[in-house]
This record gives sequence, structure tokens and C-alpha cells, in this order.
Amino acid sequence: MILYNIPNVDIGSMAMVCDLENISFGKYNVIDDFVYICLGKGMKIGNNVHISAFSTITGGEYCTLGDFSTISVGSHILTGSDDFVGWGFGNPTTSMRFRNVKRAPVFIGKFARIGANSIIMPGVTIGVGSTVGANSVVTKDLEPWGVYLGNKRIKNRDKEGVLKKYDEYLEFMSKK
Repeated sequence: MILYNIPNVDIGSMAMVCDLENISFGKYNVIDDFVYICLGKGMKIGNNVHISAFSTITGGEYCTLGDFSTISVGSHILTGSDDFVGWGFGNPTTSMRFRNVKRAPVFIGKFARIGANSIIMPGVTIGVGSTVGANSVVTKDLEPWGVYLGNKRIKNRDKEGVLKKYDEYLEFMSKK
């Protein structure tokens, strides 16, 4: 059964995508079953993006997923979250006047990869070509072309190799 009829986008029948009118879809995207996307302010999904099963993108702010980015299984992108340290004590069952909610857009750059079961917090930018290791919690911006565990850069990603393969991909696609 097809629930979402978006050209060049494959969304699993068990996925839940809210506010489709506020989402800009590129081409050749795959959103697996059991993904939940509900942002409120909208989203831009580039080309060739994969969002794996059991991932969520939520929080009430805007999110951008760059071309060829990957959100691996069980990952969560939060564009909003209650501040549990400050004065707020409520949750969605209480009025906003009792909650201290922090909302900010999230940007995932082109060629970026988010490892399984990772969490990206509100306001974070994942730089172009960066890789986030599995089970990471990212609370700060990550510079381009790094390999990260949480917020710590552990090595550099092979930028030249990725861009060379990308050029091969563009040549291949031009012959189709």
C-alpha cells in the first residue's frame, strides 16, 4: 500500500511523515519503514538521502538534510527539547509557560553520515562530509570532513576519495 505519492521518493508504508506540504523533497530518497518525521516548521531533504528504520526527526524547528546524507538506524534528530536543567518542570502535558523548551534548526551537510543510534541535538550543524560514529550524542557543531565520536573529532575523512567517487557518479548518471 502506498501512503505517500511523491515522485522519485520511496517512503515505507509503515513510516509516518507529518506536514508533507512543509517538506521539500529532492530526488532518489529512501525513507524506511518505522521512521517518524514531524517538525512543524518544515524540512528540506536533498537528493539521494537515506533515512533508516526507527529514526525520528522532530522538535518543532526546521531541518535540512544535504545531498547523499545518511541517517542510520535508530538515530534521532531533535530540533527542540525541554531544558531539564533550567527553570522548566513540565512536559507536553503542561502549558508552555511551565516548560523551558529550546528549539533551533539542525543542518546535516552533503555527504554526511549519522551512525546508528545517534542523537543530534537542537541547533547543531554537521559539516559537509562528516561522519558521526554510532551511539553518539552531538551537542555542538561539527567541522567538515571529520570522523567524530560525539563531539570529539577522532580523524579526518577521505575528502579526496569521496569527491573522486562523486565525480564518477556524476559521469555515470549523465550516461543514463
